[in-house]
Amino acid sequence: QVQLAESGGGSVQTGGSLTLSCAASGDANSIVIMAWFRQAPGAEREAVVAIYVDADSPHYADTLQRRFTIFLDNAKKTLYLQMNSLKPEDTAMYYCAAARDWYGGLWWMNSAIYKYWGQGTQVTVSS
Repeated sequence: QVQLAESGGGSVQTGGSLTLSCAASGDANSIVIMAWFRQAPGAEREAVVAIYVDADSPHYADTLQRRFTIFLDNAKKTLYLQMNSLKPEDTAMYYCAAARDWYGGLWWMNSAIYKYWGQGTQVTVSS
């Protein structure tokens, strides 16, 4: 079992920044990929970015335009998401996810491959 706990959400104005964190506990050593997803009210959950453990190969959604950066601290078993130049359309509940199996191609964007999820942290960007 793996437990994930997100933190760092909040309310900011357009152009502001936030850094989210996701602390993994339990059988965290079994994780091979971690990711951030987000879901706005009335919208489907969408992938933001994913990173493979023990491999510096993050995958970002094209729509982010390099405004977000993912970082995994393996020693602390904590995943971070640095969000810059935030826009109102970034407003959503952000979820941390983890899986113990590797998938190629664009499968990292499919929420179905992730078995473990955090409770989410709300990000609100006002204009």
